[in-house]
Amino acid sequence: MKPGKPLLPPPPGRTAVITDSCSDIPPELARQQGVYILPLQIRTAAGSFRDGVDIHPADIYRIQKTEQPKTSLPLGSDLEDLLRQVLADGHKEAVAVMMSSGLSGTFNLVRQAEETAAEMGLALKAYDTRTSCIGSGAIALQLTEYAAEGMDFPALCREAEKLIKGTTVFFSVDTLEYLRRGGRIGRITAVAGTVLQIKPILAFAPDGQLASVAKVRGRKLVQQELVSLVRKIYVPGRPFNLMCADGGAPEEGAELERKLQKAFPGFRHYFYVNIGATLSSYTGAGVLGAAIQYLD
Repeated sequence: MKPGKPLLPPPPGRTAVITDSCSDIPPELARQQGVYILPLQIRTAAGSFRDGVDIHPADIYRIQKTEQPKTSLPLGSDLEDLLRQVLADGHKEAVAVMMSSGLSGTFNLVRQAEETAAEMGLALKAYDTRTSCIGSGAIALQLTEYAAEGMDFPALCREAEKLIKGTTVFFSVDTLEYLRRGGRIGRITAVAGTVLQIKPILAFAPDGQLASVAKVRGRKLVQQELVSLVRKIYVPGRPFNLMCADGGAPEEGAELERKLQKAFPGFRHYFYVNIGATLSSYTGAGVLGAAIQYLD
């Protein structure tokens, strides 16, 4: 991700912000902003790996040629180690904004750890973002800026709820095959994609499951439709962050980036993300995404 305007890094002792590896925040930006990343697991014939640690999107695209990678919850030991690190870094409170419970049990895992964290001396509050990737990543990064500005734990919890409600993500996949294989098809209506070159545009339903919100014929119209969908919910005058993503489609992602910035120039922060290994396991290559996040 790259901010359109510099983010404020939080000073030591502020409320910590935790998210999972499906937020796809690059490690260097996570370190800069003090975001703690909990990695999901990916299992292949070669063994089990931690998303963003020892397996990456290019590995997934290669593996998908011969098998369907499987994903699973973060290790309990990784979560415990992360909470200990948060405490060791001088934090007494933490807000955890986790990927949609409609796609993963990661949120429930962290929520169940709230009591354990309290016993360790850490006030932990977990939130189901009902989104993922650029959605949950932008929520986490915006919260770090609020913490840097001096916002306390209760206020950050309130802002987390507002950001979740104010964040909308749209993305297109080149094929639904990997979502179908991985059992993440949700409410997506089947389309005759291969023969007619129909490309579905997906979004997160209110319950956090994936839903089809539009479809276009051919990849050339995907970017136009993504910009159009953001425009439909764009409200001039409201403060907002703008987000863009690609998964194995860097040239198209750069083109979409230019179109979004031209169409919606008044953003506070702009984030660009390369979709990580876990989500790539269910989308394959060729993904494009656009999102907007209201701050009021």
